[in-house]
Amino acid sequence: MTPLVLAVLAVLFAGPVPAALARLPVVRRTPVAALVLWQSVAAAAVLAALGAGLALVTHHAWTGTSGLTTWLVAGTSLGVTLLVAARLLWSAHRVGTSLRAIRRRHSAQLDLVARAGGRVHIIEHEVPVAYCIPGFGRQRIVVSEGARGRLSPDELDAVLEHERAHLRARHDLVLEAFSALREAFPRWVSSDAALREVRLLVEVLADRVAARTSGRQALGRALVQLAEGRAPEAALGAGGNGLLTRVELLADTRPRPLQAAALCLLALGVLVLPTAFVVVPWLTALLP
Repeated sequence: MTPLVLAVLAVLFAGPVPAALARLPVVRRTPVAALVLWQSVAAAAVLAALGAGLALVTHHAWTGTSGLTTWLVAGTSLGVTLLVAARLLWSAHRVGTSLRAIRRRHSAQLDLVARAGGRVHIIEHEVPVAYCIPGFGRQRIVVSEGARGRLSPDELDAVLEHERAHLRARHDLVLEAFSALREAFPRWVSSDAALREVRLLVEVLADRVAARTSGRQALGRALVQLAEGRAPEAALGAGGNGLLTRVELLADTRPRPLQAAALCLLALGVLVLPTAFVVVPWLTALLP
């Protein structure tokens, strides 16, 4: 029964649960706790998927049953578990390699066409756009001449602080993990809702950092000015992504400690659920 329950949990946490959670916009009003919850749901999907096969293998090993059919079931279960783990690792490698290659190419292009303005690279482009290129080596913040022309000094400072927040928090790694999970799970199971919502949440988190240092009004005006700009692939941009929702959340300054605490407790429960289904049968079998 335990393997079946874990398999059902893996499917639920990979698709229906993220789809349902994305339909609750109130969760975004506590973005830190919301991001913790989304990460817990993703981790629970992986734990349940791997635990389903392991639970079936250990069940046959500890019950002492024998016979060709039993060993075939156990061997098949172990093979499926290893296949799931391999698919997860391969998806993470493929997504990470692709993103880093795109960023390297874009950085090489910036070396040719952009000019340095302190720590910011400026490109001759009339569309107002600002974005950052994360990485483990050289990180870049890019601003177009169109953005510099439209934004006032305080608005430009807010945008730059937004991009610095992305780089400091390494939001790119969070997005990379969710992209890898979306690729790893079959299309009929996985949901795009998780990746879309996490993309929005990291922007909201960067907005809040910028608002604390540069002011909500300056950042709000800047976001409106950058609405038509789009960051290139594999970059994180201040404008474009969920703009109306972000402006609404920017205006919402009411603290919600109870909601944040409830979401963190829910995140803990989401992680404990598949873990308990894996660990409890092991402890039961080991204890006399």
